[in-house]
Amino acid sequence: MTTRVRVAVVGLGWAGREIWLSRLVAHPAYEVVAVADPSPAAREAAAKAWPGVRVLADVGDVTTELADLAVVAVPNHLHSPVASGLLRRGVPVFLEKPVCLSSAEAIRLGAAEREAGAVLLAGSAARYRADVAALGAAVACKAGEIRHVEVSWVRAKGVPDAGGWFTRGDLSGGGALVDLGWHLLDTVTPLLGAVDYEQVVGTVSGDFVNAAAHGTSWRHGEGAAPAGAGDVEDTARGFLVTSTGVSVALRASWASHEALDTTVIRVEGSAASVSLHCTFGFSPNRAGGSELRLVRAGESAPVPFDEEPIGAEYDRQLDALPRLLTDPGYQGRAVADARRTIGVIERLYESAHRARSAVPAAV
Repeated sequence: MTTRVRVAVVGLGWAGREIWLSRLVAHPAYEVVAVADPSPAAREAAAKAWPGVRVLADVGDVTTELADLAVVAVPNHLHSPVASGLLRRGVPVFLEKPVCLSSAEAIRLGAAEREAGAVLLAGSAARYRADVAALGAAVACKAGEIRHVEVSWVRAKGVPDAGGWFTRGDLSGGGALVDLGWHLLDTVTPLLGAVDYEQVVGTVSGDFVNAAAHGTSWRHGEGAAPAGAGDVEDTARGFLVTSTGVSVALRASWASHEALDTTVIRVEGSAASVSLHCTFGFSPNRAGGSELRLVRAGESAPVPFDEEPIGAEYDRQLDALPRLLTDPGYQGRAVADARRTIGVIERLYESAHRARSAVPAAV
């Protein structure tokens, strides 16, 4: 695109402000023309911080005359309805994950996208990490046939806004599986492709979700309720098997007994295994940088790649959005990816709930 993309940021919570708005204002490809939020306090703060930006109370005021793109970073339960409304008015949408909370919502998003011909783009920051890209390249060149993939994101203490909407199932759609698990599943797709899972088994637990000591240290002040009100899981574990026999083990934990927050992606292949140890997200409780290693015939060797600052993946995704906006073949891709991801998440929850309902009550 030869001119800057006019952007409206919808939602002025932590993600809207700290991840997207601050980066969009600094990015040369974008012009932030408006922000929208129903909160008077949020609007007042935005007006002071960005005096040249139009401040709106109603997302319905975001139209194609105002903006070329809407970046939607509202609470989870509003993702689909807000994005659908914008798409029906012809406004292209960049939607933070989770793109939807059910397969039915994914279908409605697809219909809204087709109705006015506007494109839906989805948040997939993990795919834009340099270490994740280096892992994918090493797997493609060295691993041979993929047999097993392990993905985990385990925080020591990281329940987001304990007692707020994040820990209410009716507003969030789920806990760590929806929040962190979406990112993890998003890293599997480039490795295996758009696969079907014939077997999906999952478990969930909530040992830490209502303990104030296990809340995040970098997200505060978003209207959190008293600790003890959460009804979602802080940990989810799953085991998936594709129609071609490749297995995937997944763990997503907001909190744990560990000392540091760690993300692991390990790919076992017929010729070698490749492992990435790092920390996704913005947590300050991380173990240094990223380490990528290849193991073959009993020997382990580091795989070099360029290190990058925390959050660089979000800048890289913004670099890519203008091209995707003008790609006539991109429409429908984000919805198709979202339908596969939410379909797996739904099946994991169904498996976990079946297992719990089968446990006899204590006497």
